[in-house]
Amino acid sequence: MTEHKPITVLGAGAFGTALAIQLSRRGAPTFLWGRDATVMATLQESRENPRYLRGCAFPAQLTATANLAEAVSHSGDLLIATPSPALRESCERLKPLVQPGQGIACACKGLEPGSGRLAHEVIADVLGSGHAIAIVSGPTFAKELGLGLPTAVTVASADAAFAVRLAEAFHGDGFRAYTSSDVIGVEIGGAAKNVLAIAVGIADGLGLGANTRAAMITRGLNEIRRLGAALGAQAETLMGLAGLGDLVLTCTDNQSRNRRYGLLLGQGKKPEEAQAAIEGVVEGVRAAPEVLRLARKLDVELPLLEMAGAVIAGTVTPVDALRRLAERPLRAEAG
Repeated sequence: MTEHKPITVLGAGAFGTALAIQLSRRGAPTFLWGRDATVMATLQESRENPRYLRGCAFPAQLTATANLAEAVSHSGDLLIATPSPALRESCERLKPLVQPGQGIACACKGLEPGSGRLAHEVIADVLGSGHAIAIVSGPTFAKELGLGLPTAVTVASADAAFAVRLAEAFHGDGFRAYTSSDVIGVEIGGAAKNVLAIAVGIADGLGLGANTRAAMITRGLNEIRRLGAALGAQAETLMGLAGLGDLVLTCTDNQSRNRRYGLLLGQGKKPEEAQAAIEGVVEGVRAAPEVLRLARKLDVELPLLEMAGAVIAGTVTPVDALRRLAERPLRAEAG
């Protein structure tokens, strides 16, 4: 097993905990940081995260802590795994602590609320351009990752050496990490797929069947590829793990909060009722207005995502949204 420098993971939710378990499982001394000192002390003593990832034991190399300064000072690289709306706040916390040469990785899947900025843009805005930045994304449910079930992700960075270093820290024990230079493609795939998963959940909640589900996933992928192309993403990226792979996972399995939220909308729940019924953040709810704002700015047509956004906002009912989509004019599939 390769020796790795310590890594600090910011965010002790389900995904941050699962990523920290994998890193420490592979031999990297790993700090899992959360802001609540009492909670983090309990995690350190019990050697698991019972609220978010019960049954996934902490390897010996994993230390849960609320002391961010100490964790950062002992680490080679840092990985932010908070919900995407908290990314800027996390970077502000790091700003007085981060050291020259430390790489900043991000596993947040979404766009910044209000600005629609991509994760790497937010990180560079707060921490400057002096740090290598990477995005970690792919078809990953936290519980399966925490249990050590086979998983694959993409690690994207403009700094090839950092991408390889981070991928090597993760890679092994059934976990495969692939590298990429297409940061934008990996990010937009991870953000937009959550909105589409809500749309597919709505259709399934309405009982529209497997044919509809397959058509929506396929046409939705086409919309994500159009948006990615307008941003300069590579088409191949959106056909890979961080695009198609993550999309299929999120749209078809009820471990996905986005899918479950959509199911509730399709079954007649109001958006606020559906949100209250889902334990945890529904990233697609927050991402929808930003994805659509970005699409309008770039003059990219996203009919499926537009209708999902309208249902989430409560301005259109699920039945009316599906009717409007069905009434769209005939066109070539490639369009």
